[in-house]
Amino acid sequence: MIDDLLHEWRHRLASIWRKPRLDLPLLGALLLLMGVGLATLYSASDLDRGLVVSQALRFALGLLLMMMIARVPPLTLRNWTPWLYAASVVLLVIVVIHGEGRGANRWLDLRIVRFQPSELLKLTMPMMIAWYLNGRPLPPGWGTLGAAGALIAVPAVLIAKQPDLGTALLITASGAFGIFLSGLAWWRIGALLAAFAGMVPVAWHFLHEYQRNRVLTLLDPEADPLGNGWHIIQSKIAVGSGGVWGKGWHHGTQSRLEFLPEHTTDFIFSVFAEEWGLVGVLLLLALYVFIIARCLWIAAEAKDTYARLLAGAISMSLFVYVMVNGGMITGMLPVVGVPLPLVSYGGTSAVSLLAGFGVLMSIHAHRKVLAVQ
Repeated sequence: MIDDLLHEWRHRLASIWRKPRLDLPLLGALLLLMGVGLATLYSASDLDRGLVVSQALRFALGLLLMMMIARVPPLTLRNWTPWLYAASVVLLVIVVIHGEGRGANRWLDLRIVRFQPSELLKLTMPMMIAWYLNGRPLPPGWGTLGAAGALIAVPAVLIAKQPDLGTALLITASGAFGIFLSGLAWWRIGALLAAFAGMVPVAWHFLHEYQRNRVLTLLDPEADPLGNGWHIIQSKIAVGSGGVWGKGWHHGTQSRLEFLPEHTTDFIFSVFAEEWGLVGVLLLLALYVFIIARCLWIAAEAKDTYARLLAGAISMSLFVYVMVNGGMITGMLPVVGVPLPLVSYGGTSAVSLLAGFGVLMSIHAHRKVLAVQ
């Protein structure tokens, strides 16, 4: 009996690894984006090779994880989803108790590895919403929406308590996209948006003082140019000084002279804009558009509800990450600490993003199998 089970599992593992499961156009675009990210990071860090090697190793780990996930059938991912979501929420609870960080408890240090559990929810949240809506009548009614809202609210509240309001809003958006793509009626969407707008004044009173200052600074950054407005002002100077063609690689002054804060993480897009100008920014955005469009095409080709909702939510979430970071560095949105995908320095963020692309590649590679189930 045991021998038969072992033989069956060996056969399953062999079948998973037998054929490559990578979408080559998407993989090529991701590799190009990571190359741009490493080159920009090398310049932004003032030619710090150690930082670039560290990020490259994280990319390598993420690519390995992506290739592994791409070979796992979506049906298996669907069966694992509740456990992955539950594990992510448990890690968030542990962060509340034992987390660490600079002014905010966002990290877990396991000695072997130090990571940010909230980044895992960027993948497990859309997976959970897709899992919950799969097999239920669509478009969803109010009861289903209430239960889905609770699944989104629990981790979002835990992340907001760290405090990390920016990531909490992104997690909420990733779950909301899954609900939106389920065919939700427009009048229900309008009602939910109206309810959300009505909650904004109430939520304002629960924000930390520094979070309120970020919103007020957005309206008038020059009111405190050496304090709360410093980030936005210096970022806008960097973006504007790049002009049309930019100053050239490693010739930007805002980061090299330490005017631009967080120039290897949240504001690395400002460094890129100063060095490569409007032309470089448009080309980088075109690369993101291609990646997002390819992901949405994979979502459209998916053959079951779970795969379609999951792929669509991941694709739209990537769009939001790019939009929020771009809006932040140009002074159109508050500074919320959202990195630029696969360009900003960061390990957990990069690995979780590449794992999400692995899920998309799995959905695309197994679409014919799903069609006959």
